[in-house]
Amino acid sequence: MSLIRPFAGLRPAAGRAADVVAPPYDVLSSEEARQRATGKPWSFLHISKPEIDLAPGTDPYSPAVYARAAENLANMIGQGVLVRDDQPCLYVYRLAVGDIVQTGIVAAASVAEYDANRIRKHELTRPDKEDDRVRQIEALNAQTGPVLLAYPGTARVNLILAAVEAGDPDSDVVADDGVRHSVWAIREAGTIERLVTLFDAMPALYIADGHHRSAAASRVAAARRSANAANTGKEDYNYFLVVALPEHEMHILPYNRAVRDLNGMSSEEFRTRIVERFEMQPSSSPVAPATSRNFGLYLQGAWYRLAIRPEYVRENDPIARLDVSLLADNLLTPILAISDPRRDKRIEFIGGIRGLSELERRVDSGEMACAFSMHATSMGDLMAVADANEVMPPKSTWFEPKLADGLVSLQLD
Repeated sequence: MSLIRPFAGLRPAAGRAADVVAPPYDVLSSEEARQRATGKPWSFLHISKPEIDLAPGTDPYSPAVYARAAENLANMIGQGVLVRDDQPCLYVYRLAVGDIVQTGIVAAASVAEYDANRIRKHELTRPDKEDDRVRQIEALNAQTGPVLLAYPGTARVNLILAAVEAGDPDSDVVADDGVRHSVWAIREAGTIERLVTLFDAMPALYIADGHHRSAAASRVAAARRSANAANTGKEDYNYFLVVALPEHEMHILPYNRAVRDLNGMSSEEFRTRIVERFEMQPSSSPVAPATSRNFGLYLQGAWYRLAIRPEYVRENDPIARLDVSLLADNLLTPILAISDPRRDKRIEFIGGIRGLSELERRVDSGEMACAFSMHATSMGDLMAVADANEVMPPKSTWFEPKLADGLVSLQLD
């Protein structure tokens, strides 16, 4: 079974991409999505966040929400806003914002290879979030939110994608956040075959973002296989929608931390405890760590540079050597008594896209007692964790820019 394969994508009709394109479902609250979709009847938010079309306060996990998503999708198809390609294709997808340009491939990826761990994970999932994505897929009979994968970049793949990019894109739109999304359909059978073969030769692909979507696709496939005595493995439900980018083009921002209190300590006591395991120096300006094993601390209106002492780094452990682990194991847990960051309400995670000023704001307002700026996790570290079949600590990576919803969807025939 091939690692990836082409599919007949459901896409915006010519000239309609700007009407349809939307942020991923999980980066907006229901109210933010409602505001973003105001005056935009064909925004994909009506499918990915369909509670915006129901009364405010509607439970986003109620059956009515999933039913409304299916109704909205059927209407967009019926009105010709979304049109399905007449043949299986692969698609080139380029994101561009500022100096960042990322070019990859949209494909259907094998659920069997995901289940066999050739498409590798690095995060735990929550059952309630999986359940939500399962209900969404089943209601739509489609996968509409692509999973972001990283693949080991190869010159041969790059040359093929560059040749496709030389032509005019099928859709080319600048989203509200300033990111330009361009899509080209690859229809030529020989080109598709070459790309499928090149991907089949790769030892593994890596999930960067979309663990709940991929887990849900696996559950849907298992249920449908069980219900279909004639299952061949070639059915669309045995695949899931992905955008695969070369790992060297992946752009990871830090995921910063803020804590509500100092665990009963004064700020002086807190600083005294920190220097047991960290070098600590005051800074006259905000600290954005330039290298790993360095951190910024914002406390009582002042910034400090922290550097973990070498004797507390376990180089051979792919989890323990991560910056997020070093901070947790040597400061958050032993000093601030935060042992379960997934559930502890005293800690919050702030995406690097919001900048260091957001850390200052949260502390200066009194909402938080201190905040930590992080160095971004590297793709190499992420892949090492996935290769070891391990799980990264929560909120270890923030990928930016985000993929758009609505530009290519996979219907499950």
